[in-house]
Amino acid sequence: MREGSLDAPVRHPLGWDRPDFYDEAKLDAELHRVFDICHGCRRCFNLCDSFPRLFDLVDNAPTGELDSVDSKDFKQVVNACTLCDMCFLTKCPYVPPHEFNLDFPHLMLRYRAVELRKHKVPLAQRQLTETDRNGKLASLAPAIANWASQTGNAVTRPLMERALDVDRRAKLPKFHGRTFALRAKAEPPTINAGAPGFGRKAVLYATCFVNYNGPDIGMAARAVLARNGVETVVAYPGCCGMPQLEHGDLARVASNARTVAAGLKEYIDKGFDIIALVPSCALMLKFEWPLILPGDESVKRLSAATFDLSEYVVDIAKREGLADGLRAIDGGVSLHIACHARAQNIGQKAAEMLRLIPGADVAVIERCSGHGGSWGVTKENFDVAVKVGKPVARQAMNAAKAHLASECPLAADHIAQGVELLGGTPPVPEHPIQIFARAYGLA
Repeated sequence: MREGSLDAPVRHPLGWDRPDFYDEAKLDAELHRVFDICHGCRRCFNLCDSFPRLFDLVDNAPTGELDSVDSKDFKQVVNACTLCDMCFLTKCPYVPPHEFNLDFPHLMLRYRAVELRKHKVPLAQRQLTETDRNGKLASLAPAIANWASQTGNAVTRPLMERALDVDRRAKLPKFHGRTFALRAKAEPPTINAGAPGFGRKAVLYATCFVNYNGPDIGMAARAVLARNGVETVVAYPGCCGMPQLEHGDLARVASNARTVAAGLKEYIDKGFDIIALVPSCALMLKFEWPLILPGDESVKRLSAATFDLSEYVVDIAKREGLADGLRAIDGGVSLHIACHARAQNIGQKAAEMLRLIPGADVAVIERCSGHGGSWGVTKENFDVAVKVGKPVARQAMNAAKAHLASECPLAADHIAQGVELLGGTPPVPEHPIQIFARAYGLA
């Protein structure tokens, strides 16, 4: 066995449907095994708060070793993990195929699955992850929902903090009355038959965020693809289950995977590519679902057919070439590379895409924003989320570009809030596709 992670990382199926997965004694033994390796290595000390918490536990223990750390204290290490996957993909030298077989994020996921089975995940936290239900309800009265969720609302935010554990300072996404699916149906684009990419067909998997919170992202994506000759269909069979994954609800994720894979199968059969509009969802479709349902052929086919949005635009540029019409964007872009984009192991595709714009000035920030989905807005975690994201916010502020972008909309908002907390005035955060659409004169 060669040391130093010289081979590409390999992930094994989760095995969540086996009894051993939930055996607490076996879980504790695996936690001790992995944490002892981490303690001896400490290469991940600066990635997130999980590792400093672990190392502090060891350093403050009576023996200075893991053997004198109480297992009940491991929970604080697990709670700090945002499942960003950066330790697995960018730092750890002991991931499979190394004989140590270390997968820290999936071990944290296993711990949470056991906690969920023991009914230790608070009801309020579970309600936050019901994105489809919450989105449908909020879209009935978006003005009221957005007023209630606005930071600084002295009436509702303290109530939300007490009832839902949502920190009153955390910026929350806005809702729209017309979902992306409805807007797309009412406003079909004209396909540019003269574009080099004409003849491509793609399904835009709307994702819960774009559908309910960011329809402008979806509309910009559809406009850019239409300009490049791509026929698109908007489909949303349901949420990818990433919010439930955060709490270890693997049965729920598996159910969502089956539903979405079945709903998109007909398009794959007809030769459509699948484009996920948010990196976390692309990661689920490409990598997490096949590890949760390794024997499901529909899930495997969907994984093979799925592209991240920026990845797809760059693929058009490389294979056929882009349609004419791109114009320079003034002021430059501070571009955050989202963790779940990095975890797809496809390179900095958002940066590649924006650099296709003539005269592009792109300052890349490749570090975790600290948000972590619903994790970062809770009262327990908001200060940690701000701390982890502070280097990103500082880089964005110091770059002083006219535009701030991230493929992860939650990360973009969190970075902007971080800039404000540092005393700066950030640009309105955007998705890179919105900037690309503007360069085409489409937005």
